Amino acid sequence: MSVRLYIGNLPQTFESKELEALFATIGEGIRFKAVFDRETGGCRGFGFANVNDEKIAEAVIEQLNGREFNGNNLRVERSERRDSNSGGGRRSGGHNSNSKGSNRKESKKVVHSDAPNSEAPDPRWAGELSKLKDLLANQKTPV
Repeated sequence: MSVRLYIGNLPQTFESKELEALFATIGEGIRFKAVFDRETGGCRGFGFANVNDEKIAEAVIEQLNGREFNGNNLRVERSERRDSNSGGGRRSGGHNSNSKGSNRKESKKVVHSDAPNSEAPDPRWAGELSKLKDLLANQKTPV
């Protein structure tokens, strides 16, 4: 059975021949495919390798994870297969990340939002709001 590996932190521009030569030093039967951006055509920073032998897959992880490649430290780990019912590749909310066989460490994820804070003033009116605050502060009669 083939083992699928995630190869991450790849540079945006690199020669696939260089990476394939690196794989060849570890063993045979390693097929790599980088993931490219549809709009720019540049590498999205990751790809996947299929390895025919379990022992060679472990050797690839051991030897290349954290290794420097064209200025970046590679991240190599077993790929988690997508569920066919996961809705377009996105993980469903009820997915248990601590499932048996998972090599990933549990991590607390911070979700950032670009939505304005409901308590913060609209930045378009910040200057006017500042002037209004100054006028109210300098007012002699209580409001």
